[in-house]
Amino acid sequence: MGLVTSKEMFEKAYKGGYAIGAFNVNNMEIVQGIMEAAAINNAPVILQVSAGARKYANPIYLKKLVESAIECNKVKGIDIPVVLHLDHGPDFETCKDCIDGGFTSVMIDGSKYDFETNVELTKKVVEYAHARGVVVEAEIGKLAGIEDDVNVKDNDAMYTDPNEAEEFVKRTGCDSLAIAIGTSHGAYKFKKEPRLRYDILEEVSKRLPGFPIVLHGASSVPQEFVEMCNKYGGNIPGAKGVPEDMLRRAATMAVCKINIDSDIRLAMTANIRKCFVENPEVFDPRTYLGMARDAVRDMVSHKIVDVLGCNGKA
Repeated sequence: MGLVTSKEMFEKAYKGGYAIGAFNVNNMEIVQGIMEAAAINNAPVILQVSAGARKYANPIYLKKLVESAIECNKVKGIDIPVVLHLDHGPDFETCKDCIDGGFTSVMIDGSKYDFETNVELTKKVVEYAHARGVVVEAEIGKLAGIEDDVNVKDNDAMYTDPNEAEEFVKRTGCDSLAIAIGTSHGAYKFKKEPRLRYDILEEVSKRLPGFPIVLHGASSVPQEFVEMCNKYGGNIPGAKGVPEDMLRRAATMAVCKINIDSDIRLAMTANIRKCFVENPEVFDPRTYLGMARDAVRDMVSHKIVDVLGCNGKA
């Protein structure tokens, strides 16, 4: 099956009341851990590359890593659909580069602009992408938080207006839409009790029936990893994410794609810190990165089964 677009994935997810996990990748161990979890659970998966990941690892390396993972699966007789997606594309040029480079899905994030500018930019990307068989995710509304090149202060955050969402999709022709209902980027998502605006999600889904909605900033920040990081020398007090039951509820509604990044970072870092403290003699990267890879596999497997509900859907 190899690389595919998310079109059929989302159609099935919408009808089936589940979501596809979109996991950010930065290196080989992350790709391996995610792909192993998807294979074990026979789940479709989205591997997404942020602008920060492109700068860190080079998009050619990342694409080849994904292709290698698919090839390894084929050798084992495993065939699951995989989307290679650009996360938070900042401009037309970056989206174009990814489309020309073999990505099957791109996100153009024009949410920092006014409505009309966002429409114009998104429409330009859609026209270029669709002519080449690539799908486009867009965003309307502003999520608070910091992650890679995305940095929105709390007082600049803005819930999505369902009226604007409906108009935006009809005018741009985008294939999926990220909306702001209370999630946020990074590991510090809530100062008070977590709350998601399901009423906005419901209204958007009424206005855009059958249309796939995306949740960004949806890591749950598992406290076991936070505690492990802090126990072994870290300093991330007060980190808090979106409760998994809230995400599961969203996945039964119109949300077809849920982005997860911080949880991967925490799982890796916690286990690497633990290895260094408990085994100070270790200096072979294969040892501590191997442990980190296993932690990513187990965490992603849990997400697929207990949060996303996409196990067995490949």
